[in-house]
Amino acid sequence: MSLSGTTTRYGRLAQAFHWLTALLVLIAFLVSAGGPPERVYSAARASTLLLHESLGFTVFCLLVVRLIWRRFDRIPDAPAMPSWMEVASKATHWALYALLFAVPATAMVGALFGGHPVAVYGLGAIGPFSGSWGAPLAEIHGTLGDVMMWLAGLHAAAAIFHHFFLRDRVLSQMLPGLPDPSLRQGG
Repeated sequence: MSLSGTTTRYGRLAQAFHWLTALLVLIAFLVSAGGPPERVYSAARASTLLLHESLGFTVFCLLVVRLIWRRFDRIPDAPAMPSWMEVASKATHWALYALLFAVPATAMVGALFGGHPVAVYGLGAIGPFSGSWGAPLAEIHGTLGDVMMWLAGLHAAAAIFHHFFLRDRVLSQMLPGLPDPSLRQGG
């Protein structure tokens, strides 16, 4: 498989971006403290918060690189499907991209303007700044994070549905080593 995509598969780099993003988002979600600022920013949760913030910053940077690569990469042609599925697929993908931007952005800005410094990789802190909209942004961050997890789950379920029920290449074009089920004998 090549670094770049083909008419039927995403390339190795796009696949790596996809699965690395999914893994980082899942870990960030699982280690997030959630709840009121007293809990999120407590001394007992400092190392978890640092991990969460660092993962979020990494996801944000990865998104930028991923979108730049997408401008130059070959995107596989979509397999034949009803037009409503194609529209839903495109809307879901762009909503996930928007959430990959909005979730870390609302966290960083919300923390900074909520009176909390943002530390990334333990290399020092940025801020805090004063402002009254830190808490509302932090709440938006949590809600958007939940929405992203639900939408990612729907995205995964749709790919599995395509693979096992529609027997097309939607899942196999992004999953390394998975054969296209439409090419199987008798399929």
